[in-house]
Amino acid sequence: MANLEMSLKEAMSIEGAMGVALVDYSSGMALGTLGDSAEIDLNVAAAANTDLVRAKMRTMEMLNLHNNDIEDILISLTSQYHLIRPLTTQTGRGLFLYLALNRTRSNLAMARHQLKRIEAALEV
Repeated sequence: MANLEMSLKEAMSIEGAMGVALVDYSSGMALGTLGDSAEIDLNVAAAANTDLVRAKMRTMEMLNLHNNDIEDILISLTSQYHLIRPLTTQTGRGLFLYLALNRTRSNLAMARHQLKRIEAALEV
């Protein structure tokens, strides 16, 4: 099991990583952030992506998709990828990892795989 600081550092080691945050989607507050990109304000991104996660949760509820969990949400921009991965562990419920990637420097499949591994090991 990894603590928050170690997990954020590991996420930033993903090729192309620009910034990462662990976010509480009940409040929209970032519990931890790491990254120095001038392009992304991680606290603003945390709050704004909270609305996206809540909307998707409501949509799944309306569609009666109770036996499914969101693995991740991908937002593709022309120069960036934004990955949102809700935590599925018992202590991580209500939280999500947000990772912003430089699209030209990253491998999306590998980033998803690595973020999944980080999420599984994260102890909150």
